[in-house]
Amino acid sequence: MANEKEQVLAELGKVIQGYQAAVDDSDRETARLLGVNETDLRCLELLIDAEELSPRELSRQLGLTTGSVTAMLDRLERLGLLTRAPHPVDRRKSVVKVTSEGSRRCYELIAPLIEDGARELGAKYSAEQLELVMDFLRSTTALQSRHTERLRAQSTPPKTARRNLAGE
Repeated sequence: MANEKEQVLAELGKVIQGYQAAVDDSDRETARLLGVNETDLRCLELLIDAEELSPRELSRQLGLTTGSVTAMLDRLERLGLLTRAPHPVDRRKSVVKVTSEGSRRCYELIAPLIEDGARELGAKYSAEQLELVMDFLRSTTALQSRHTERLRAQSTPPKTARRNLAGE
């Protein structure tokens, strides 16, 4: 029995890798069509989900320095995809929001996926099965997030290791 479960877990790992690759490919094409990079796209996703965030919160969630976040926000603001405004309570801070044009452009690109998913997955799986899938995805998301935090906590590899990774 354990051997069967190990085989299923190994296959599951391959299926998840395939899913992650498909999401990466989709994100790359969405970013290309928006004229942004993939980190910029992730920033837009976070802002659409939260409605507004501070630059510090974006820095934390994206794992970027505050300087990198400032440069990213400058780019996205120039493209008309987001706005920055003073915080409503603490004027020393600012809040970042996606513009209506930014939301519209993002939604135009993702709407076909959402519509296909609702139609195809809704026809294939029962509500109970979809609840199980959501539980699985929440669990794997938490697992992935913990691993990401573990990676962020590691120091940068020595220069020789970075050269080896770059193929030098």
